[in-house]
Amino acid sequence: MYIPSHFAEHRPEELARIIREYPLGVLVTHRAEGLDANHLPFEFDPDAGAHGVLKAHVARANPVWQRGASGSPVMVVFRGAEGYVSPNGYPSKHEAHRQVPTWNYEVVHAHGLLTVCDDERFVRGVVARLTRRHEAGEARPWKMSDATPEFIDGMLRNIVGIEIAVTSLVGKRKLSQNKEERDIRGAGEALQAKGLHPIGAAMLAAAAAKRG
Repeated sequence: MYIPSHFAEHRPEELARIIREYPLGVLVTHRAEGLDANHLPFEFDPDAGAHGVLKAHVARANPVWQRGASGSPVMVVFRGAEGYVSPNGYPSKHEAHRQVPTWNYEVVHAHGLLTVCDDERFVRGVVARLTRRHEAGEARPWKMSDATPEFIDGMLRNIVGIEIAVTSLVGKRKLSQNKEERDIRGAGEALQAKGLHPIGAAMLAAAAAKRG
């Protein structure tokens, strides 16, 4: 991934935040037939191992767990807040007309080593934790115990767990940091006015940081 220095994000807490807030990752693997990508919700433990551990599950019918032998290098892409930025949001555009459109975004690439966990206890734990987390905001959170044990047992037999020991996290937050503070702020406010609040708020924070 190309990362100009002003867009690089090295802070572990920010990288973990993006993964936590945007947990649907793209698992990229390489096999004899070429590259493969699977979209999976992950849980991330930043305190496990040297750089954290990612856990997820895949359908047993998905060949990724059979073709990806334990120990295989993989990458998971987590895309955070993003949005199109019009030059009209930059105050300086209306003075010198020297701005062009761009797309701002946050992204984390997690590199690591894959382990296949075809184990009922592991899979049950992953499903339970993902369910508790993502059901927490519901008016009546669904629990695994809401279904019959026989039904849950059958569903768990149809999935396989995967674990990725993260070897490095590469982050990029493209928030117009290479522009004037007023332009970052103006474009951030314009994005928020369009309803793109996450990326707009991130740009406003970047403007405040530049102001000091």
